Amino acid sequence: MKLIVRDAAPRNIWALEKSGIHPLLAQLYAARGVADAHEIDPALAHLLAPNTLKGSAEAARLLADAIGLDQHLCIVADYDCDGASACAVALRGLRLLGARQVSYIVPDRVVDGYGLTPPISQRVKASGADVLITVDNGIASFEGVAAARALGLQVLVTDHHLCAMQDGQLALPDADVIVNPNQPGCDFASKSIAGVGVMFYVLLALRAELRTRGHFTQQAEPKLDTLLPLVALGTVADVVRLDANNRRLVAQGLKRVRALSQPAGLAALFVAAGRDAKNASSFDFGFALGPRINAAGRLSDMTLGIECLCTDDPGRAHELAQQLDAINRERRDIEGAMREQALAVAQSLFADTAHPPAALCVFDADFHEGVVGIVAARLKDRLHRPTFVFARSGAAGHSHELKGSGRSIPGFHLRDALDLVAKRYPGVLLRFGGHAMAAGCTVAHDKLPLFEQGLREVASEWLDAATLQRCLQTDGPLKPEYRRVELVDSLQREVWGQGFAAPTFSEEVEVLSQRLVADKHLALKLKHQGQPIDGMWFGHTEPLPARVKLAFRLDAESWRGERKVRFLIEAAELPGQN
Repeated sequence: MKLIVRDAAPRNIWALEKSGIHPLLAQLYAARGVADAHEIDPALAHLLAPNTLKGSAEAARLLADAIGLDQHLCIVADYDCDGASACAVALRGLRLLGARQVSYIVPDRVVDGYGLTPPISQRVKASGADVLITVDNGIASFEGVAAARALGLQVLVTDHHLCAMQDGQLALPDADVIVNPNQPGCDFASKSIAGVGVMFYVLLALRAELRTRGHFTQQAEPKLDTLLPLVALGTVADVVRLDANNRRLVAQGLKRVRALSQPAGLAALFVAAGRDAKNASSFDFGFALGPRINAAGRLSDMTLGIECLCTDDPGRAHELAQQLDAINRERRDIEGAMREQALAVAQSLFADTAHPPAALCVFDADFHEGVVGIVAARLKDRLHRPTFVFARSGAAGHSHELKGSGRSIPGFHLRDALDLVAKRYPGVLLRFGGHAMAAGCTVAHDKLPLFEQGLREVASEWLDAATLQRCLQTDGPLKPEYRRVELVDSLQREVWGQGFAAPTFSEEVEVLSQRLVADKHLALKLKHQGQPIDGMWFGHTEPLPARVKLAFRLDAESWRGERKVRFLIEAAELPGQN
């Protein structure tokens, strides 16, 4: 592991400090590209304007007309946390704005696959709906949209995924309206907004349209900020880049959660996860609540997750949160077994050759397709290679197909790589889609070797030795005066996440003592700049040398009624590893 210190422009640090920002935060912000205090101002007034999001005005008119005609609106969701929270935001928001007939359908990961398909369009029509609204999907659902339109449904696609390619050109489904910041001609500045954020913006535009129609002359205008805790959850859980606009959405959601102004389902999930909502952080959304919602879509029925986020009954919310917690424990057990098996296969590829593959492709007939994405992420983190993990498709009539989920490393755009493989090996990829760092695909079982060959070819061309070296960006040495509990608490209340990494410091320390805890964690006594401090390296068992350069995060632990700072170790730079 190579530890690299981020650059922080002194001019930007000075400007941020002059704005009244704490010197440590000024350094951290500047190292993440922030040059002006306005960029970190979380005020709602600084959110990007809805009218800059292409299609939002047309979507608002379509929905306002439907509400005026008392039409039935049906939401087609996705089965991850972003899709579930987007569905909950749509249901709650549309009802707040006057829609009386709103329902939803969520595809089954195994039976239906991803996105809006013709059978799902038929189910929407059979439900008596007039308008079909996709959330967090639909931008590549050409057949599903066409089927819905042929059935007489109006179709509104809200999505954030990249557009599909057809005959070498970007292509869009023939929907009545498309709202997606990544569609051609959209000037919306936040291309990284999550699916739940797109739906929230559609609701903002709808409220403005209803306002111009005089809809609120006889009633109070509803406050949509009550939806922000759900927007924050989906944004963090989907691991989208936390640009300035996304950080504002998350900050505003966290503000309301900490004030205990949140849906009953979120409150119940905090309890089930053993987390304190009054001190909620983006970490809670990404590593405590998000996985519990995702588990429903992976192993069971995402209806559980959506119902949990939609209910206002605390008793029902508690019941659903406990079910989701139990499913998540099952998910962890399955994932653990799969991870060990997949890691053994992947490591054998490294051991058998002097030239390790630039990309990894792992399959086992016993793998569960609902967990392949998590396992791919774990392998990618461990071996620092673009990684695909495949499982047999459980869909009826598709047993010959394998469904794969991929995770990538910086410098390797996964969806573009799949597109190139599809061009070089026609027919190998039956379906694919995704983002730069995460993507999914379906291949015929007998074509898996060809897919693996094609992926490795592209990886060998695009990745060099420097890119394949595992590196960790850090914020450099920590001044001793910053080892304070109140400063740790302040850092944890900030919005950190993808593209705006949580503070990680690095420097050489002395290891005074070390011992194993529960046979899987390393407890350390360290000397940092002449002063002793405790450290913990979770999931690490190898002993450290007497002096070592460590990367660490700050944490505050409670012991016998007293809180003190400790280091949570992230990595070590050891001789011979670089």
